[in-house]
Amino acid sequence: MAYAVENALFQWEEGARRLREADDRSYEREAMAVLDDLRRRLGSEFTVQELSDLYGSDPDWRSPAVPAWVVDAAFARYAHEASDFGGGRARN
Repeated sequence: MAYAVENALFQWEEGARRLREADDRSYEREAMAVLDDLRRRLGSEFTVQELSDLYGSDPDWRSPAVPAWVVDAAFARYAHEASDFGGGRARN
């Protein structure tokens, strides 16, 4: 089932904001580990919808010890690399 891109983008940007405001730098390392995992799973060519669908799927691939907002921040970073991402929203 497709996950709504607009909802995902909102959640991801909220996670990115929380990561920027976080005092604990260990969250940055956790976000980078999630980002590395996303790169292994999707590769270098993907769409925002594909990333959104992965986000909405069963989250067993990530550690339950990682806060959800850190995962959201990693997805926000990776979304910027999508083939159809442009300036904060998916290009149509």
